[in-house]
Formats: sequence, C-alpha cells, structure tokens
Amino acid sequence: MKDFLNANKGRIMDTYHRSVLLHETIAFLQVEQGKKYIDGTLGGGGHTGEILERGGKVLGIDMDEDALRFVGEKFEVGEDLVLAKGNFRDIDVIAKENKFEKVSGVLLDLGVSSHHFDEAERGFSLQKEGPLDMRMDRDLGVKAGDLVNILTKGELYELFTKFGEERFARSISDGITRARKVAPIKTTSELAGIVSRVVPKMKSGVHPATRVFQALRIVVNDELHSLEDVLPKALELLVDGGRIAVISFHSLEDRIVKNQFKDWKAKGVGIIVTKKPVIPSDEEIETNKRSRSAKLRVFEKKKI
Repeated sequence: MKDFLNANKGRIMDTYHRSVLLHETIAFLQVEQGKKYIDGTLGGGGHTGEILERGGKVLGIDMDEDALRFVGEKFEVGEDLVLAKGNFRDIDVIAKENKFEKVSGVLLDLGVSSHHFDEAERGFSLQKEGPLDMRMDRDLGVKAGDLVNILTKGELYELFTKFGEERFARSISDGITRARKVAPIKTTSELAGIVSRVVPKMKSGVHPATRVFQALRIVVNDELHSLEDVLPKALELLVDGGRIAVISFHSLEDRIVKNQFKDWKAKGVGIIVTKKPVIPSDEEIETNKRSRSAKLRVFEKKKI
C-alpha cells in the first residue's frame, strides 16, 4: 500500500469530502491515546484525522483508490495509520491482515463522498453530465447503466420500489423501457431527464430522480448486504467496552442499524448509547446541505 501511495504522489485533489457529524462521532467513540480504531469508510480522512489527533491508531478502509491516495498524501502512513483497499464487509479479514483484531472503536460513515458527487465521470450526481457508472470500487463489473439498459420493466420497478422507496416506480420503469427502445441510456442527464418527464415536480425542491439514483447506487455497490455483513463482524472485533458508531443517510440503512442494535441489546451483548439517533445541527446543515439526512447511532459492547 505504501508503494502504491508513493507512486501516486501529486495526483491528489485539494478537497475530497466534508465529514458529517464529525465532532459528535469522535466524542462518542471516546478516543484514547494508543488505542486502536477502524475507520471502515475512510473517504477524505476527516474522522481518521480526528482520531489520530487524539493519539489513536487507525486502520482506514476504503474501496476507492482515490480516497486512499488522498489520505495517504494528507497524513503520514505508518505505525499509527494503516490504509487498506477493500469493502468494509470484509472488515474481519482486513483487520486480521493488519493486526487490528482487537479495537476500541469502529466507525462507519455510510454517505457517498462529496468527491464522488463532484467528479462527473463517477456518475453519482444528478447535477453533472457523466456516464451512468456509480461504482465506488471501479474494479466492480456492473455499472448503473447496465442495470438501466438490461433489466426488464418489472425488475426496474422492483429495484426502484425496494431500494429507492419510489412511489412513482411504475411510471419511471415504463419511461425508461420506452426511451431505451430508441437508444441506450448512457448518461446521468439522460436518465434524470427521463424521470423528470414522468414524475411530478416536488415542492421540496428535491430532484425527482433522487430516489432512482439512490436505488441504482445501492444495488451496484451491494450496500445493504455489505452493511448487514459488517455489523456482527465489527462487534466481534471490539474489546469489552468498545463502541461502534454508524452514520446512515436513508431509512433503509438506518433501519438495519437500528434493528441490529436493538437485537444486540436484547441479547445482553451491550447497550445502545444513543437512545435516539443524533442528527446534524441547523448550523451544520446550513454549511453542508448533504448532511441534512444523516443519523448517527452508537452501540457499546458489554464491559466484563
């Protein structure tokens, strides 16, 4: 990993991602000098940087080489900071490989990095013209465009209903299948335009294709299954009294986290630290609109 980072020095963005609920999350993790922590969603290293500042040691995991490159340029990689490319669903294997098998905290920020939205070629943004990609790990084989152009009308309806909770899923699926008969749907703006033509404008100002893009991104990256996989593995890695903090951005993620924490509590595994999810302040939302839907939940493993 060090060789990879050194070889890519200079190919770095000035900004990458603004961490949401940064200070609240770090406070709940109760970072202590010399203790080990895993940041399963490294991003721009905002949370990792705060842990390092307090004397913690961090294993930072991310699927995106851009994130690893950025953080490797921003901080010194060595004894206190270890970086690894991978999906956090494999946190147990990655932790073992890097000698982080007993940690005091695990952090998962499930939001899409600002970098992904800002880089048009990644295909995450409704506001920028780009290919229908949406892969967080560019080694993945299936892109959002593949799903849009190959799935049947019924399969698209199920995808948008289940993973986007989209009430206009039927009209959208019909619009997509009619449009692709003329020509394949290749770009973000083409898809957004198709959805806009069949879905009424929202009074909230939210783009009508927002849930469609969410659903496609979730499926392309298998996000919900990854979250279900990582939670029990993260708990197993925690020392007694260790904490896991999860920041979610939509109801499907939050429901998984909430139910898992309730199940652990019922089994006497530990306690739910956040009785209600912590949400961003008005001030944070004002300075970072992308934080508005964030919810932080924290669980503490039983002390023996």
